[in-house]
Amino acid sequence: MSTAQRVADVLRERIEGGGLPPGTRLSEEALGRDLGISRNTLREAFRLLIHESLVVHRLNRGVFVRVVDPADVTDIYRVRAALECAGVRAAAGAGQPLREAVTAAVDGAERAAAAGDWQEVGSADLRFHRALAALSGSPRIDAAMDRLMAELRLAFHAMPSAHRFHEPFLERNRALATLLEDGEYGRAESELTTYLDDALELILGALQEREGENA
Repeated sequence: MSTAQRVADVLRERIEGGGLPPGTRLSEEALGRDLGISRNTLREAFRLLIHESLVVHRLNRGVFVRVVDPADVTDIYRVRAALECAGVRAAAGAGQPLREAVTAAVDGAERAAAAGDWQEVGSADLRFHRALAALSGSPRIDAAMDRLMAELRLAFHAMPSAHRFHEPFLERNRALATLLEDGEYGRAESELTTYLDDALELILGALQEREGENA
């Protein structure tokens, strides 16, 4: 892995973790000093993230974390449904560590909620959905989900309250994990499909409301 790829990984993780929200300007000087790298290396990392649709370059202004629109979010959820449902369908043949990762992510989200750390609840929720897709046992699906989860964090920023957005899904995450543990794979896939539809509707509603306020 090149230095630029490692830097891109660091920035991707910061985006996914919520440390670099949509619209943030990525200063070459500040990041170069923070990460101890040259501007050329940083620019190559930016090119990688531009290719992943996580950042955009604005002429004469610099590089910014991307702000997603309704079409972006709809497509993100379309791909999520394909990858995560594939994982659920493959769950019966998944190894024990992959199955345990699903439950561990739910446990982590519930602990974060009890501590009132709703930013971490969001991160644990992303780990849960990545773990669902990982049940397929496909490195290519894992890589696709890594990129998708960072984009999804950009979508989460549309929600006015992380608490109100994530809290209703905590119980649904636990229910999905229980269905998988019980071997109810068909029911789990049906519930997951409804779950993703509901989440998409909430985010699109928040985006539409925000657009109305800015009109």
